[in-house]
Amino acid sequence: MTVWDSLIGQEKPLQEFKDAAVAAAQTPAGPEMTHAWLVTGPPGSGRSVAARSFAAALVCPDAGCGECVDCQDALAGRHPDIEMVTPEGVSYKTADARELVTKASIAPLRAKWHILVVEDADRLTETANNVLLKAIEEPSSSIVWILCTPSAEDVLPTVRSRCRLVRLTTPETQAIADYLATVEGLDEATAVFAAQAAQGHVGRARALALDAGVRERRNKVLRFPSELGDLGSCLRAAQDLAETAKADAVAATESQDQKELADLAQAWGEGAEGRGVRGGARGLKSAQKELEDRQKSRRNRMERDELDRALLDLLGYYRDVIRIQVEGSEGAEGSTTELINGEHRVEIEHAARTSTPGDTLGRIEAIERARQALIANVAPQLALEALAIELRSPHLRANELHNSELAAT
Repeated sequence: MTVWDSLIGQEKPLQEFKDAAVAAAQTPAGPEMTHAWLVTGPPGSGRSVAARSFAAALVCPDAGCGECVDCQDALAGRHPDIEMVTPEGVSYKTADARELVTKASIAPLRAKWHILVVEDADRLTETANNVLLKAIEEPSSSIVWILCTPSAEDVLPTVRSRCRLVRLTTPETQAIADYLATVEGLDEATAVFAAQAAQGHVGRARALALDAGVRERRNKVLRFPSELGDLGSCLRAAQDLAETAKADAVAATESQDQKELADLAQAWGEGAEGRGVRGGARGLKSAQKELEDRQKSRRNRMERDELDRALLDLLGYYRDVIRIQVEGSEGAEGSTTELINGEHRVEIEHAARTSTPGDTLGRIEAIERARQALIANVAPQLALEALAIELRSPHLRANELHNSELAAT
């Protein structure tokens, strides 16, 4: 066992990280090591896993043995010299970036390096990017920055130019299935199902394989197209999907929210007696309000992330539909075309027979528009209602565009 075992299907980046970890242990550090890294890759490729593994290797005396105390603490998220940072809300604001800069000034406690892993660095606002730039331009001798984004273009060019770029790719389905079977100990059928359904997303594959609730929510999403009978049913289906995502976000954060509020109250001495303590009640209320705002922002981000996963599942559904339309004799029953969602073949074949490839492409475009609307902070239910109507009647948008073109001429 080493710190790299969970990084799937990334042979070239893996070697880059290993070489850097070995160089980092030298005095002075070898040329393969640098103070700032930009780890990119599509969703599910393992950016956070790669960053955590690399950070563990940097604090390990043997460059990632996986067995020592430093490796164990790093992988468990409790090493004092590794900080995994995620945005509390939809984006990192200027105050968040300044807090990161402050953290970067702290010297390591146990290891040679103090490592800041900034997940979802694409959510840095332009101002936050500029704040971070100065710290990356003038780093202390012991700080290592690891920024994780879907693509290199997601950060400012000035930040990108000061980082060493490592590109991850979408893992092959078989590589994910092999990992689930060998490391997670799953049977072959479950491993293959989860790997295919996850569409190259390693974390999603693990969740589908191990959590029955995740599988049921996915099945509910894949039933979404069949529920769009008329306008009323479109609106109800959209509302149901939005409410489910909101409930899941609340359930995922409720325990943490309560603990944070209790810790804050304790820190402010709630329940204690004395003039000075009682006088701090106003300050406690202000701190609670600030914390509750951050918690609300975190729930909103998780809700939108849940919805984006649902939309990716719908994309997979319609990619199956068009695959049958193009490759499977226009959706003929009994087609042997390999599908992402093979367990829903009957519904997918029906959708392929009762629509055209043009309809399916229109639906795929509608899903992508809904994803962009969520990124742009459109109210989730409004985005889903528009999507549901377009999925039911994809020709409506085509007619609207045609009429707009006629009006323009």
